[in-house]
Amino acid sequence: MTLIQQKSAPPLDTDDHRPPALLRLLTAAGGPRYATALVVDAIGGGLLRPFMLLYGVGVLHLDAGAVGLALSAGMVAGLLGVPLTGRWIDRGARTLPAAVSLALRGAGALTLLAAGSLPLFTVASVLFGIGSQSWPTTHGAVVATLTEGRLRDAALAAGRSLRNAGMGAGALLATVAVAGGTDALRVLAGVTGATCLVSALLVASLRVRAPQRPAAEAASESGEPLERLGLLSLANIPYAFCFDVLEVALPALLVLQLHVSAAWSSGIFVGNTVLVIALQLPLVLRLAKHPRRSVLTAAGAVLAASYLGFWAAGSLGGVPGAVAVALVAVPYTLGEILYTGSGTALIAATAPPHLLGRALARWEFSSGIGRAAAPAALTAVLTAAPDLGWPALALATGLAALAVRRLAPQA
Repeated sequence: MTLIQQKSAPPLDTDDHRPPALLRLLTAAGGPRYATALVVDAIGGGLLRPFMLLYGVGVLHLDAGAVGLALSAGMVAGLLGVPLTGRWIDRGARTLPAAVSLALRGAGALTLLAAGSLPLFTVASVLFGIGSQSWPTTHGAVVATLTEGRLRDAALAAGRSLRNAGMGAGALLATVAVAGGTDALRVLAGVTGATCLVSALLVASLRVRAPQRPAAEAASESGEPLERLGLLSLANIPYAFCFDVLEVALPALLVLQLHVSAAWSSGIFVGNTVLVIALQLPLVLRLAKHPRRSVLTAAGAVLAASYLGFWAAGSLGGVPGAVAVALVAVPYTLGEILYTGSGTALIAATAPPHLLGRALARWEFSSGIGRAAAPAALTAVLTAAPDLGWPALALATGLAALAVRRLAPQA
């Protein structure tokens, strides 16, 4: 499989939303072998957090607090490895970093089988963390190298739809494994590890590298473009809070402030997942005529307005407030879809080819920082001053949208 052969894929028909079109998008970058890796990543992402926690507590009988610290250490280690992954990609590597990220995840799962103490569990968590945090950057680089233009955007969107579906399936598998007891959890760890390693071998067999450019030519283009994209990545941090709004802030609002059943939170989470799976790809295709910068700016505006809607819903109290939260969750989900459908695509479309890895790494690093800071920041502010938390989040996201409008390249 050569780079030229992959880039000669037929143009995308943006009016064709049938399953065969979705399958074609999933195989647009790397063919069936790479699509298999996408499926493994999707399901593995759903298994990761609930499965690791349940395994450490239920199988290894470790203290829940120690397990949480080990998982956090793994995520931090993974985040610190993202810039190194970006530099590796900029040396021309494409499918090899993606294969390594899968192999690390597989090694983490297999390490769980040998783990009998906290140190080995921590090693497994670090391997999982590095593999998981590096994957979005490596995947973006592979898709950006093997596809072009709006076909690239659609392929990224198809991968995100698959990932959301896979995360739901992975979480369901983890739940079923818990019901099966410790033996089922061990079998699941072994199957996960073996599957990740096989997928890593499939991706490595593609052997895709980016064309090398003369050093003098690359040096003359470095600097300003990367600095501009770096500033754009800083503006991405408030955007990234949107993911933990669903997982942290809304449950706190519903249960602690509105005093309704936690089932409301679960229902909104399921609804959000279904909408993302169903609408991610169609919306990206429909908005292909608009500049990615405009779509990303609109995403910030929609998210900011949604936060103000949640703030207003909290003043209603009880079930009426919960109903209002559920209604506002629909435009919030649309804002999330617009954000995820345009952010990485904008970076991939505007980064100089020899700086693609570092540009994607900075974007994913800023997303990781936002997601790492969001749970503590949101719970602290919404608990101490619920009347200020939502307006503050809306203001930060609105200012980030203005920064995107000013800083982002026109693409």
